[in-house]
Amino acid sequence: MRTFVSAAAVILGLLLAAVAVPAIWVDRNIVQEDGFVSLAAPLGKDTAFQERLASAAVGSIDPAGRIPEPFAELVQPILDSAAKSLTALPGYPAAWEETLRKSHRLNFPASGAGSPEAEPATSLTLDVAPLVGLLTKQISDAVNVPLDAPDETLINIGQPSQRQLVDQVSAYAPMGYAVAAGSAIAFLLALIAARRRWTVLAGTGAGALVLAAVWKLGSDAAGLAVGGTASGNEVADIFKSEFVAASSERFGQWILAALIAGGVLIVAGVILRVVAGAVVARAGRDRRSR
Repeated sequence: MRTFVSAAAVILGLLLAAVAVPAIWVDRNIVQEDGFVSLAAPLGKDTAFQERLASAAVGSIDPAGRIPEPFAELVQPILDSAAKSLTALPGYPAAWEETLRKSHRLNFPASGAGSPEAEPATSLTLDVAPLVGLLTKQISDAVNVPLDAPDETLINIGQPSQRQLVDQVSAYAPMGYAVAAGSAIAFLLALIAARRRWTVLAGTGAGALVLAAVWKLGSDAAGLAVGGTASGNEVADIFKSEFVAASSERFGQWILAALIAGGVLIVAGVILRVVAGAVVARAGRDRRSR
């Protein structure tokens, strides 16, 4: 009976861990604002993405023709130059980070630091207003004409159906911590109930290796599914492609940690088995010598 309880607890713990680890990763790296900014920040250094994003930002600077006509020819070279070297402009790192934070609050309004004026977007959206503000300042300084930057400049990077998926993810991902606690309790129960604790360690380690393989397959499949949906928006497609690649790389670090942990548990189980066998053998020799 103890063996059955221990085995059942190990299987339950592995099943719970299979759900908990990806959920916690999503919560920490996508749902939480700081994690999202850390994950997406390197995208702003991608040359192709930066050029497309700069072009989109430039196109939204003067929709109402607020730049005086005499300055139009002077402004255009400035815009062209800024679009080609946006990342080199003073203040770009801060503007890109604020772009990510504003965008996160639009897409995850319940989890962001919270700006009461921000309303949830109906589709996945980037708010590039901080970048537009940076470019607008460059124009103002160059032509000595005060220009007001818009408070909001939105670029759609996803469809409403994908937005619904994001809402579901943001609702369920934080539950991963509770599931992880359940997994830990199941493993503890397995150790307590086991007749041979080394089998629990080795079995859990082997299960961790299997889970790592499952997570890798699932991550690759999710990346292909997301990457296979074209939006028709070049900025959106580049952002999506680079973000998926960054997510796969970072989740890959967690998969590697699971592989290492699984290997360590298997080795620990084998060592415990050898030590326990040696102790039993020695005890048997002592009894015979008496």
